[in-house]
Amino acid sequence: MHEHTMKAFDTDMSVMRSAVMTMGGLVEQQVYRAVEVLRTGDAQLMAQIATEERAVNRMHVQNDGLCNQIIARRQPIAIDLREVVAAMHTINDLERVGDEAKKIAYNARDLQEYPGCAGFPLDRVVTMGATVREMLQQALDAFVRHDASVLTLLRARDRTVDALRSSLIRELLEAMAQNPASIPAAQELIFVVQSLERIGDHAENIAEYVVNVVEGIDRRHASAQEES
Repeated sequence: MHEHTMKAFDTDMSVMRSAVMTMGGLVEQQVYRAVEVLRTGDAQLMAQIATEERAVNRMHVQNDGLCNQIIARRQPIAIDLREVVAAMHTINDLERVGDEAKKIAYNARDLQEYPGCAGFPLDRVVTMGATVREMLQQALDAFVRHDASVLTLLRARDRTVDALRSSLIRELLEAMAQNPASIPAAQELIFVVQSLERIGDHAENIAEYVVNVVEGIDRRHASAQEES
């Protein structure tokens, strides 16, 4: 490969990484704002989340096109090809995280309209939100640094998030059984908890793509395979 071609390829890869991180930063902000709607009841944040959602969708299309151009024009191989493919998977996960953040915000807004929220474990749901946002930050940092070790950490944190989801949903179902008036509000909060759990899953997915880049090993569904 000629030197000028190599420089052009390096530039394309750098632009791709920057594009993924820009999209990731915006999605992180969506998650933060969505949890703030739940924590504070600030419905004005909805307009910002909707604007960010449109921007994320545009980035999704643009970044996917950028990755496809790199494959078509530069024909990367080995670790470079794996990184481009990982970037394509990552932006798909980020777009889905953005969708979940929007759902959380709308559910949190609707939650304010219902009576019967007293006694709900809102503080633990907010803590869950902070945890999955941190997981997303760690996954994106791993993507930039090619740090495959982060997967082990995120899998442990994902198990904690899964356990918290199960505990919260169980409590909310019990509240619904004891007080039928709380059913609409409890349902909204259950939807929030489920969306937060999915965000944690997407963060873990991104860390799995990093392992494939660095080690050439596809770790998706590895836990299920190891348990079978």
